[in-house]
Amino acid sequence: MEGPRPMSQVSTEPDLLYTEEEEALRAAVRDLLTDRCAAADVIARSESGTPHDAELWKALSEGMGLAGLLVPEDRGGQGATHREAAVVLEELGRAVAPVPYLTSAVVATEALLACEGPAAAELLAALASGRTVGALAVALNVAPGAVHRAVRLENGSLHGELTGIADAAAADVLLVPAEDGGLYAVDADAVTIVPQVSLDQTRPLARITFDSAPARLLTADAPGAVRRALRAGAGLLASEQLGLADHSLTETVRYLKERKQFNRPVGGFQALKHRLAQVWLEVVNTRAAARNAADALATASADGDVAVAVAQAYAAPVAVHAAEEALQLHGGIGMTWEHPAHLYLKRAKADSIAYGTAGAHREALAELVDLQAP
Repeated sequence: MEGPRPMSQVSTEPDLLYTEEEEALRAAVRDLLTDRCAAADVIARSESGTPHDAELWKALSEGMGLAGLLVPEDRGGQGATHREAAVVLEELGRAVAPVPYLTSAVVATEALLACEGPAAAELLAALASGRTVGALAVALNVAPGAVHRAVRLENGSLHGELTGIADAAAADVLLVPAEDGGLYAVDADAVTIVPQVSLDQTRPLARITFDSAPARLLTADAPGAVRRALRAGAGLLASEQLGLADHSLTETVRYLKERKQFNRPVGGFQALKHRLAQVWLEVVNTRAAARNAADALATASADGDVAVAVAQAYAAPVAVHAAEEALQLHGGIGMTWEHPAHLYLKRAKADSIAYGTAGAHREALAELVDLQAP
């Protein structure tokens, strides 16, 4: 048997291809979402008072064990990597699934992975099982390393108000940064959570009021934990945006092949072919950027910050463009509430400001590679 290659021969290039295991994971997740996450059901749920699909979340987390992908096996998880989580997020983006996977299984989980001690370990195992949903109490629009609001700590209790917290309504526990520099765990039933108007009703925002809320210290280094969490959220959000854009393109091509005008398929008109070709090119490039970010996070690459910034700087406008083209090229039917095109456009628009805008990531990238504008 051939022995391991010398370190000098080990490739440090990112692996952008999907493994057989990742493709099998994709197939399983897609099958589940096809059965349980029809567009009509998502639209109906967005009109109800319960935008999150608890049964779908249970199937994904407890049934398939996806909530614990990023958690090591010895800490109660599946011991997978960001690459597998990225595949899951691609499929969730394709379905605009109303589940708190990004906010709980990625962002909140990454924050807890930066913490030590029994309280953090117990909570991490609970999130990995899927029976507990967590949410990091930092506004959805905050970029990695950016300033965020914190609450006041007095006598072991938290006081204050935070706004723009994604999926807070679905959370059982909140991870809350305080002004003393600590990150605290607070039970959701100990605070007041009020829904806010949100463009994307499948990932609702909320205002949280803390009035002497009992808190458990998880780590004294909240800035480090928050930055790690938001970095992973931004990097893997690109995979969700990839899935959304790819699905928008696929469905638009399918529709234009079937829709006829002047007794010929609409997709045969050259002007529309050019528009679709442009979106296809953008989606292909987004896939490379998103896979690079996922691989960099999975391997703890020294270029991780650069990979995340590149992915978000590119993926956000591509997802919006693909969703806009889908809505327009579906014609009149695309403008109706019954057609799911608006779900994708709303998610794409909301994602474009989540964990930092494309402009903010371009500025971060310029600083990282020392290419400041004149």
